[in-house]
Amino acid sequence: MDNVFKALSDVTRRRLLDRLHENNGQSLSELCDGLAMSRQAATQHLGLLEASNLVSTTRRGREKLHYLNPVPLHEIQERWIDKFERPRLRALSVLKQKAEHAMSDKPQFVYTTYIEATPEKVWAALTDPDTSALYWGHSNISDWRPGSAWEHRRVDGSGIADVVGTVVAAVPARRLVITWAGPDEDRPDGPSTVTFDLKPLGGTVQLTVTHENLRDETEFRQAAGGWAAVLSNLKTYVETGKPLSVPPWS
Repeated sequence: MDNVFKALSDVTRRRLLDRLHENNGQSLSELCDGLAMSRQAATQHLGLLEASNLVSTTRRGREKLHYLNPVPLHEIQERWIDKFERPRLRALSVLKQKAEHAMSDKPQFVYTTYIEATPEKVWAALTDPDTSALYWGHSNISDWRPGSAWEHRRVDGSGIADVVGTVVAAVPARRLVITWAGPDEDRPDGPSTVTFDLKPLGGTVQLTVTHENLRDETEFRQAAGGWAAVLSNLKTYVETGKPLSVPPWS
């Protein structure tokens, strides 16, 4: 938390966060545009923001894209403003991110969380049917080989899959890429794609979820709230063995 307050204490870094709030997923050049700041200075400020987990990054080709991560801000709001009186995910609706500004060749939603566990344990929680059922309310079923089908199947015994797709890439304990769509969903531009990136950091795992090709702002907001709930449950389950709740989201 100290790193978050240190990062927020500088007006330039707050302006960079404001720019990401207005248009998420910008490159270094885009962020520097209109600011009286050198690329070197911007890089240093962004490095501090990334170290405090206020900014997440992904690469698309040679470009490094920066995304506002609202989780630390939400924790501040919970601790000192809301006093735990409002739902944990309220900040996600407050921190509006306009999907219409997103370019088609970059992720539309990026979420980063840190879990005290090994990459292997987090991977198992994502891919094991019985484990995913405990914190997600659905079983993730596949052999997790590239090209194989996968299902997000209800645990009520009906056998109904609310989400289906294909495994695009799977590197155990490191990276999983899957397509994501309803079983009867007609998407002319193809299904959305979800990427799970796992990076070990000492005794923790940095888990970054990227959800791309979302159709509109409504779907963006549904994904944002849904992923926040699921990943909060995942973190709690992996660290304590007990999920917070089963989110009503598939």
